[in-house]
Amino acid sequence: MKVDTNLYNVLKQRGLLYQCTDEPAFKKLLESGKPITLYEGTDPTVDSLHIGHCVPYCILRRFQQAGHRVLLLMGGATAGIGDPSGRNQIRKMLSKEEIDKNIESIKKTLSVFLKFDGENPAIIVNNAEWFDSYDYVSFMRDVGVHFNVNKMLTNEIYANRLEEGGLTFFEMGYMLMQAYDFVHLNRKYNCVLEFGGQDQWGNITAGCELQRKLNFANGTDINLIGATNPLLMTPEGKKMGKTEKGAIWINREKISAYDFYQGVYQTPDACIEMMFALFTDIPMEEVRTMIKADIVSAKKTLSFEVTKFVRGEQDALLAQKMSENLFSQGGDDAPEVEIEKSEFPMSICDLLFKTNLAPSKSEARRLIQGGAITFKNEKVADFNLNLTAEQVDGSLLKKGKKSFVKVKVV
Repeated sequence: MKVDTNLYNVLKQRGLLYQCTDEPAFKKLLESGKPITLYEGTDPTVDSLHIGHCVPYCILRRFQQAGHRVLLLMGGATAGIGDPSGRNQIRKMLSKEEIDKNIESIKKTLSVFLKFDGENPAIIVNNAEWFDSYDYVSFMRDVGVHFNVNKMLTNEIYANRLEEGGLTFFEMGYMLMQAYDFVHLNRKYNCVLEFGGQDQWGNITAGCELQRKLNFANGTDINLIGATNPLLMTPEGKKMGKTEKGAIWINREKISAYDFYQGVYQTPDACIEMMFALFTDIPMEEVRTMIKADIVSAKKTLSFEVTKFVRGEQDALLAQKMSENLFSQGGDDAPEVEIEKSEFPMSICDLLFKTNLAPSKSEARRLIQGGAITFKNEKVADFNLNLTAEQVDGSLLKKGKKSFVKVKVV
């Protein structure tokens, strides 16, 4: 596979490179015409990813398309501690079973961004593979000896925990483990670059610094490079990925196409350009012209393009059509959902789930209790309501004032 030597310029033009430990060397690597191996680490502390989690994967996708080898590190070991970055309190400790379950679920989501087969497939690795067999005393002799506690405590990743007076030695070990991940991946895969969010700068540079100290101790000359992308932040300073209605999940089972589309449409104006830079390939000059000319039209374009990228064109068209008919009361142009006659009788909660107006039956029950569901222009009050095929066929089902579908029984 031929390597695209223009990747560095693309990252700069799209504003996707925020910090770099050695930018001249980084630029030289990407313009050399030779493939490199890079990685990004994820702690599987949840079973799904929302759109804010996926900023690094959008960037790794560009590296893979440019011909570079991508490693995705699943922190099966580090998730057992939890990253203290930006935290006011210690993270919930997960069991090994919970971590393994989350890893399997996240793997499916990642296929939206990266190829895991064919030419130049991305590779998933789990740091539990090397930490489970690394005894504590040996790790501290090999790695811990190179870390100065006073210097570690000045790092901003520990700032909030220190302010709360609750930083534990347990959490202090996180930086050591993440630093060693980089060294290990270099030894096994010749990985020379770690890319992550700007909030991971302290952990990323710790890996580069550890290798420099090992070079001095062992007489080696290995240059590891760390780079970060800017975070997708709201004007209020919060990480984007959620709206007042909830998280914009990547996993299609957790959110309807319409709610995903609308979640993207609610992107704050200040974040629109970055969303285009990450999730589309539209040239940035064109993006800026579009935003300047008509921000509402730009948001509609963004919503369609991101929905198409994550969920496919069919879902994007469906969500777009629903959004265009937001104020339609008759429902003549409402998108149709087909359900087989053999599935009836069906409860109203099952019907909401089947039509993707609710991501789960429990959420359907909550919506009904909150008075948000209308069936045939009448508000539904009973979540135990059972419906026949004849009652449902051709009917209009609404959630609130903006989400609706016409149900067709086949």
